[in-house]
Amino acid sequence: MSRRYHEHDVEHYDRPRRRTRPRTKDRPTYDDALEALVVTVDRGRFTLDLAGTRVMAMKSRPLGRKGVVVGDRVRVVGDTSGADGSLARIVEVCERSTTLRRTADDDDPVERVIVANASQLVVVAALADPEPRPRLIDRALVAAYDAGMQPVLCLTKADLADPETLLATYRSLGVPWVVTQRGGDVAAVREVLAGRTSVLVGHSGVGKSTLVNALVPEARREVGVVNAVTGRGRHTSTSAYMLPLPDDDGWIIDTPGIRSFGLAHVQPENLIEAFPDLDEMTEECPRGCTHGMDEPECGLDDALAAGEVDGERVESFRRLLASREAAAD
Repeated sequence: MSRRYHEHDVEHYDRPRRRTRPRTKDRPTYDDALEALVVTVDRGRFTLDLAGTRVMAMKSRPLGRKGVVVGDRVRVVGDTSGADGSLARIVEVCERSTTLRRTADDDDPVERVIVANASQLVVVAALADPEPRPRLIDRALVAAYDAGMQPVLCLTKADLADPETLLATYRSLGVPWVVTQRGGDVAAVREVLAGRTSVLVGHSGVGKSTLVNALVPEARREVGVVNAVTGRGRHTSTSAYMLPLPDDDGWIIDTPGIRSFGLAHVQPENLIEAFPDLDEMTEECPRGCTHGMDEPECGLDDALAAGEVDGERVESFRRLLASREAAAD
């Protein structure tokens, strides 16, 4: 029995196979499509927030291999009631304001979009248990600058170690920071997150899920423990999940713990653009200059010799630049 297509079935408009006549030249306009926000992705199914209603959806066939990630604003058709068993279709992905990317390794040419449309990247690092990993922090900062996102450093477990040791490393970069401790007040974190869409990134065991539960009590994110032998945390989040902050005061995206942050997609010229004061001093650099420590005739070295720039800031920038080619561990 031949299949008959309804006028709203996306398959009705698919490109015909060879040597067949097209069914129609008219393409759907989806004037009745509704805009929604992707809050989580699980095995090809997407959970959307549509004006406060949770809607399950799948991607329509014409989108092909186009990725849909947490934070995407999409247009959907079909059953958007949110009732049990209902399923809508994503027919369009709206233009993204930012995309946070990483590669599996530094020599991996394939970029993976982690989240879309986040305005702020919060790098969560524990001061102890597990020990902080500055190289991973550096790499997350590089990804934030490359994506055009505001980076924030969130240091947890301040009851176990003095935060000043780590803060001293990043102060010259001008990265905003906030410090928390176990069981402590998170008002300072709320202030940093207020009115923005923020993605939390960090390796396992640093306290991301604990922080999310304190900020959004109904989230009930699973909390893990740190292995006493390896000093590493156990993965408790398996996929990114987007949550609204209380009183409609922004969104946060909790991501799975990461152990590496490949930066094969980041170019030096994109990184230095995040530092306008340093970028201005590289206008006379030779073509192809990466602005690293070993580059001859780099404008940053000339500025240092003339005392026109803070030496610690240049050193911090070059450390970030070097982190693109160093292992995260």
